[in-house]
Amino acid sequence: QLQLVESGGGLVQPGGSLRLSCAASGVTLRTATIGWFRQAPGKEREAVSCIDGRGGRGVATDYPDSVKGRFTISREDAKSTVYLQMNNLKPEDTATYYCAARGGSCVSTAANYGAWGQGTLVTVSS
Repeated sequence: QLQLVESGGGLVQPGGSLRLSCAASGVTLRTATIGWFRQAPGKEREAVSCIDGRGGRGVATDYPDSVKGRFTISREDAKSTVYLQMNNLKPEDTATYYCAARGGSCVSTAANYGAWGQGTLVTVSS
């Protein structure tokens, strides 16, 4: 029974940074693939990053060019946590950010992930 809880969101100015955390628990944690998604009001949920149980990342073309070089995913198994480091934040990054888990490899389609956290709101504004 995998459960996920996001934290680390908040209000930041353009150009600022945040590190989001996804705390995970469950018997499949060591092999679980964790994806980060975001959703702004009125828009579809969008994949922004992924890391699998072996440390592999998603295919670069599956993620928007706008986040490349700014968002970095990592995992710290000793703390059962996956992180999303977000640098040089822009107003268009404003969204609710979710982490999600699946048993297979990294994919970018939200429907392929079975376990989701409640999300953490990131607001980038001056």
